[in-house]
Amino acid sequence: MSVVRLPEGFFLGAAMSGAQTEGAYAVGGKLESLWDTWSDLDIGSFTNKVGSYVGNDFYHCYEADIDLLKGLGLTSFRTSIQWSRLLDRDGQVNPEGAAFYHRLFAYARKAGLEPFVTLYHFDMPTYLYRRGGWESRDVVEAYASYARKAFAEFGQEVRYWFTFNEPIVEPENRYLTGEWYPHVRDFQRCRTCQYDISLAHSLGVWEYRRAKEAGVVRADSRIGLVSSFAPAYTRDDPSEADLAALRMSDGISNRWWLDLVTKGSLPEDVMDEFASTGVELGIRPGDDEILSRGVVDWLGCNYYQPNRVQAPARPTGDDGQPIFADPYVWPDRVMNESRGWEIYPKGLYDFGLKIRDEYPDLEWYVSENGIGIEGEDANRGADGLIADDYRVDFVAGHLAWLVRAVSEGSRCRGYHYWAVIDNWSWNHAFKNRYGFVEVDLAHGYERRPKASAAWLRDVTRTREFEWEGAE
Repeated sequence: MSVVRLPEGFFLGAAMSGAQTEGAYAVGGKLESLWDTWSDLDIGSFTNKVGSYVGNDFYHCYEADIDLLKGLGLTSFRTSIQWSRLLDRDGQVNPEGAAFYHRLFAYARKAGLEPFVTLYHFDMPTYLYRRGGWESRDVVEAYASYARKAFAEFGQEVRYWFTFNEPIVEPENRYLTGEWYPHVRDFQRCRTCQYDISLAHSLGVWEYRRAKEAGVVRADSRIGLVSSFAPAYTRDDPSEADLAALRMSDGISNRWWLDLVTKGSLPEDVMDEFASTGVELGIRPGDDEILSRGVVDWLGCNYYQPNRVQAPARPTGDDGQPIFADPYVWPDRVMNESRGWEIYPKGLYDFGLKIRDEYPDLEWYVSENGIGIEGEDANRGADGLIADDYRVDFVAGHLAWLVRAVSEGSRCRGYHYWAVIDNWSWNHAFKNRYGFVEVDLAHGYERRPKASAAWLRDVTRTREFEWEGAE
C-alpha cells in the first residue's frame, strides 16, 4: 500500500453533458434533437424504454446538484450547451434557452465551481440532420455560426471552452457500427462526417480567436477539444501486418485529433491510406487553410479503455467496407463485465507519456474517466448506501498512474470523473450507473450519495489517497 499525493494545482471535478442531464426536452423553446427523434420513432431501442426526455432532470435540479458537487470538494465541472436549446430554427438565440445557461453559470460561479463548457456533445438538432447533418458543409457553417453566438452570449461568463466532445464517436456509432440512429454501416459516410467535424472544430476555434481579439470572450479564457483517446496496443510479438494495424488504429482515433489540435493538419499516412482504398472525404480547395486554424490551447482526454488490435483477417468485410484492424484479446485483461470494457489504468500513463514525447507543448487534462456498473442496487447495505468499493479502486488506480505520468513530465492539469451524479447514457439510458451519487428514478430523481462519495470527499480534502497497485 502506498500513498499517492496529487500534484500542486491539480484540479478535481465532474463531467456531464447537457443532453444526458438536462431533460426538459420540450421546455423553454428547446428544439427537437436527434435523440428526441429516435426516442419518438423507436423507444424500444432504449434500455427499459427510457428515452431522451428527462435526463436526470438537471434543468430543474441544477442548484442542488451544484451544491452537491461543491459539498464533495470539487472545484469545477464540465457540461455542454445544447445547440437545440440555445438557438431557434432560424439560427437565432432562443431567449429562454440562453436564460437557463446564464442562471446555471451564475450559480456555479456563486458556489465556487468553474464551468468547463463544451459546444457540441452528440446532440444534433433534428432539422439540421435533415439538411444533411455532418455530411453537409451547410451544417458545418451552421456550427460556426452557433459557436459565434455562444461566445457572444456567454463570453464574459465562461473561461474554458471546448468545441466538440469525442468527435470520432458520433460518426462511428451512426455510420460505421450502426448502433445509433440512423443505423447505417458505410465507412465512407463515417469518415466524411469525421472530416467535416474536423472542419467544424477548426471554424469554431477561429470564431473563438476572433471573439477574443474583439474582447467578446474573457482575456483569461482558453479553447480546447475533448476527444476520446484509447491508447492502441498490439500483441507482444507483432508481425509487420500487426504494426500496420496498430499504426492505422492509432492514426484514425488518436493522431487524427492530436495532429489537428497541435499542427492544424491531419496525418498524411491516414489520408493516403483512405485515398488508396477509395475513400473520398469531399476535400475542397481551401480546406487546408480552415484546418490550420484548429490549433487549441489545451486538450481534454476521455479515457475508459485501451484499444488492442492485430492485423485484420481480411481487408474488407462482407459489405465491402475496408478493415484496417481486428480486435486483439489480451490474455491478461481485466473486464468491467457490465459495460464490456477492459479496465486498464496504466493506459492513462501511456497516453500521458505519448503526449509528453510526441506533442511536448500540449497541456491536457482528463475530461472523462469512470466506471459504469449494472444492477448496483444489489450492493445496497443495511445503511441504505450502495457499497461501491470497485469505483474507489477504479478511480484510485487511474489517478495513481496519472500522477506518475505528471511526475515524469506529462503536462496534465486535472481530472474530471464521469459522472459524479448518475445520468442518462444514450440508448443504454440508466442501465450502467457511473455516479458517486445515485439518482433514484422511482422517487422523483432523488439524489443519494453512495459509499464511495465519502472517499471522494476525503481525497478532495487531503489531496492524497492510499493505493495498492503496481509501482
